[in-house]
Amino acid sequence: MSYINFPSKLLEAAVDEFVKLPGIGRKTALRLVLYLLRQDKEMVNNFGNTLIKLRNEIQYCKICRNISDTEICEICREKSRDHSTVCVVENIKDVMSVENTHQYKGLYHVLGGIISPMDGIGPNDLSIKELEARLQNGEIKELILALSATMEGDTTGFYLYRKFKDYNVVISTIAKGVSIGDELEYADELTLGRSIINRTPFKPS
Repeated sequence: MSYINFPSKLLEAAVDEFVKLPGIGRKTALRLVLYLLRQDKEMVNNFGNTLIKLRNEIQYCKICRNISDTEICEICREKSRDHSTVCVVENIKDVMSVENTHQYKGLYHVLGGIISPMDGIGPNDLSIKELEARLQNGEIKELILALSATMEGDTTGFYLYRKFKDYNVVISTIAKGVSIGDELEYADELTLGRSIINRTPFKPS
């Protein structure tokens, strides 16, 4: 482990905060902090205030659990979208990935994770009850399980299939253009778009 002799406690404290971010080591944190110190105060104040405002004011859509500036997100409010189709994804980044394909015009449901016993994440830790409540109103006709092609993603998909198979709803999954073991956010837009268009009925293995 390398140590840095800091000439300032304020500088050291700032570096300590940046190190808490994923993928940021101590040297990278120092470089970022020194970069900010070279900028004018207005820029740094705007940077800090934007993060504070983000954390304090961001909301989660009460329908789909996507991040939003309002109680109900723009996607759920958009009347031109297909409100009978819901794409079930693991996280907010996956919503962004699917939207970037410009191939899907339905709604979403963000689980907030996937079932992973090794990480202590079970069904009750995900927004599955909220998804079931949406199914109970009878408007949804198809659930597209757009989950990562990993063991955890497959486990989550199987759990959702078993839980909702008796509802009057088609349960499908994205085509295997997304390779086994891949996480959805790393799939290129063309591949992901085709995987959604060519989705197939979910078949439990």
